[in-house]
Amino acid sequence: MNFAHTEDRRMLADTLNRFVSEQYGIEHRNQLAYGDEGHSPALYAQFAELGAIGALFPESEGGFGGAGFDISVVFEALGRGLVAEPLLGALLVGQALIAAGTQAQKAKLEDIVAGGLIATLAHEEPGSHYELSNVAATAAKSATGWTLNGAKAVVAFGEKADLLLVSARTAGGQFDTAGISLFLVDGNAAGIAKRGYSRFEGGRAAELTFTNVQLDADALLGAEGQGHAVLERIQGYALLALAAEALGAMDVAKQSTREYLQTRKQFGVAIGTFQALQHRMADLLLEVEQMRSAVINAADAIDNAEGVAREKVLAAAKYTAGYVGALVAEESIQMHGGIGMTWELPLAHYAKRLVLLDHQFGDEDHHLERFMALSQQA
Repeated sequence: MNFAHTEDRRMLADTLNRFVSEQYGIEHRNQLAYGDEGHSPALYAQFAELGAIGALFPESEGGFGGAGFDISVVFEALGRGLVAEPLLGALLVGQALIAAGTQAQKAKLEDIVAGGLIATLAHEEPGSHYELSNVAATAAKSATGWTLNGAKAVVAFGEKADLLLVSARTAGGQFDTAGISLFLVDGNAAGIAKRGYSRFEGGRAAELTFTNVQLDADALLGAEGQGHAVLERIQGYALLALAAEALGAMDVAKQSTREYLQTRKQFGVAIGTFQALQHRMADLLLEVEQMRSAVINAADAIDNAEGVAREKVLAAAKYTAGYVGALVAEESIQMHGGIGMTWELPLAHYAKRLVLLDHQFGDEDHHLERFMALSQQA
């Protein structure tokens, strides 16, 4: 099969890479990512103008892409610049709207694509340990719609999100697959308590507590009690996006390390001539190419595979991102020496992002176990 990018995707990649390199230099990026906002609303609007958000959705839904390779191109570019903008939330909420939304609900996609509405997924809960079906938050039917109660943890940009996609149990026990429903919730609705904080690698997240939040009947997304299937579907998009983002960050860390080995001298010669470091660098290059293959497989599977076959490929990609990401972070810093840990060197921030990427939507161990369990079902 030919996995070469189309001309449109190459143009999109070139445009985004150029924009990120010019507008998202590491010092400016750090000011934004570790600042009070956690990102730049102005730059987010510019990403929307460049088509970065629209590329995540098909033309039939107001975008101009939506294929797995379109998504991987966008997030690989974001990874190269350590971009801390809320595009992942836009992707997940948008794909959930496409999968299960009514026409009235899908109308929100226009604002998401335009960058005027920040959307995020509020699913993970304290102690949920990455399990999609572990939902303790509840939604009970009321006279006017639903009453939402519960807590959600590490909600990306949860403080300032205009639209929250919230999972809540409407039937069954805490760990049951059936009985989970999804709700579209105004980020400023009465009864939502928010505790925001800076993430270790940049950006913002929040702990959200819902206390008798009143929702209209049309807040329900999809069929009552059938939200798990939608969550599983959009989790697949998250795994692809994070794997592609990790690949972009790995490429930069790898190139920075190569350049350092070629210029840093000991005993009058470049340390890249030392055989031990050459072997370590060669191993690193091979592992990054393995990661590239995993992203290609995931981008293809998101469009052309279903069920267990799809989930296995996506789990493998996320496992590889965790394993190779940790290796790239550790080896790059070790080959730089002490300077590799300094705030002023961009590599330190790439290493942090690679390590923390592993813990979004399931870490390396989680997805290895998941891959083995799925293999037994095949």
